Amino acid sequence: MSDYAIETKCLHSGYTPKNGEPRQIPIVQSTTFKYETSDEMGKLFALEENGYFYTRLANPTNDAVAAKIADLEGGVGAILTSSGQAATFYAVFNICEAGDHVICTSAIYGGTLNLLGVTLKKLGIQCTFVDADAPEEELEKAFQENTKAVFAESIANPALVILDIEKFANLAHRHGVPLIVDNTFATPVNCQPFKWGADIVTHSTTKYMDGHAAQVGGVIVDSGNFDWEAHADKFPGLTTPDESYHGIVYTQKFGKLAYITKATSQLMRDLGAIPSPQNAFILNLGLETLPLRVERHCYNAKKVAEYLNAHEKVAHVSFAGLPGDKYHELAKKYMPNGTCGVISFELKGGRDSAVQFMDSLKLASIVTHVADAKTCVLHPASHTHRQLTDEQLVEAGVSPGLIRLSVGIENVNDIIADLAQALEKAE
Repeated sequence: MSDYAIETKCLHSGYTPKNGEPRQIPIVQSTTFKYETSDEMGKLFALEENGYFYTRLANPTNDAVAAKIADLEGGVGAILTSSGQAATFYAVFNICEAGDHVICTSAIYGGTLNLLGVTLKKLGIQCTFVDADAPEEELEKAFQENTKAVFAESIANPALVILDIEKFANLAHRHGVPLIVDNTFATPVNCQPFKWGADIVTHSTTKYMDGHAAQVGGVIVDSGNFDWEAHADKFPGLTTPDESYHGIVYTQKFGKLAYITKATSQLMRDLGAIPSPQNAFILNLGLETLPLRVERHCYNAKKVAEYLNAHEKVAHVSFAGLPGDKYHELAKKYMPNGTCGVISFELKGGRDSAVQFMDSLKLASIVTHVADAKTCVLHPASHTHRQLTDEQLVEAGVSPGLIRLSVGIENVNDIIADLAQALEKAE
C-alpha cells in the first residue's frame, strides 16, 4: 500500500480480503492452530517456515493490525504488545543486556523514566538522561563504550518538548547505535520519524491510535534501516547464534526483519506481553478514523491554547502550534500539519490553584489517560509523575503546578466554556 496516502492506508493496509472473505479483519480468538503433521508444526518452532501455532507468538488478527501500523510508519515490520510500557521495554531489551547502557532524553513520560532509570537498572542496564535541547557537543559526552541505544519521544509527555529527530539520529549513528523514538503523541499522521533517521518507533496504541480509551496496547515498528552487522560486536543477540533457536543468527536468516523477528520469537516467547486479538480488533477500528480525529484534535487544541495563552490566570502555555512557543520551528520542520491535541499549562496560583481548577471542570474528565476522543485533564505531579521528587520533576520538565490538558474532538466552544467556568473558580 506504499503508493497510497495515509488516510487510505489507515483503512486498507494490513488486510486484503479475498473473494468471499470477511470485509473487516476477523477476530481469531484462538490460542492454538491445528496442523496435519508433526513435521509441519516442527518447522514453525524452528523458524524454518512462517505460520501460526500459538497466539503468544503470533496471531492473524494481531499480525494484520501490526502490518497496518508498520505501513503507516514506513517500516518493514511491527509487533503488537499488551501495553505501551511493554513496547518500550521490549524495544530496549531486545538489544540490551546486563552491563549495557542506554541514553534517554529526560523530558519523557513518567512511566518510561522509571522503567529506564529504575527497573532496567535492576537488570544491570544503566541509563543516562540528557536534555533534549542540549548542544551536540554536550550530548556526545553521554555516550559510553557500552551504549547500545538512544531513546526519546517525538513529542514529550507531558512537557511537549519537540525532539530534533535528525540531530539525535546523527548522534546515535556516529556511535553505531539505533535511535528509538516513541511517536505516541504525534502519530504517523503528523510525524514519521523514519524519514528523519530514526531506526525504531514505538507507540502506546492506548492513546490516539485507539482514540476511544477502549483497549490498552503498544507496538514496536522497525524501519529495517539500521545495519546491525556493521556493528556486530555491539549487538551479539542479533549477530551471533541464538542457542535457544538451534543456533539461528537473526541478521543472516531474516535480514531487515532480524530485529522484529528476535523480539517476537525470543522476547514474546519468554515474556508473553501480548494483546488479545479482541483488543487488536478494537485498535484497528480506531486506526480507521485516525487521520480524521488527529486533524480535529489539532484544530481544537490550537483554539484552546490561544484562549489559555490570553487568560489572565494562566502563567504559561506549552503548545508548539503557538507561534511564540519554544518548539514552534521544530514542529514546523517535523510536524508541519500539526503536533497533537495535548496542551500543558500552568496557573499563576500554582499547585493549589491547579487542583481547584481541575475539580471545577464539568465537561473535561480527570482521568489517568490522555489522547482520546473526549477531553481529559491530569495533574502530572500528583498522578503520572507522582513517584518523582521535586528535583526529578524539574528534570522531566514537569513543574508542581503543571496541568496536562488533552483536548478532545467535542465542539471547541463547549471545551472553552468549560475551561472558562473552571478558571473563574481557581484562586
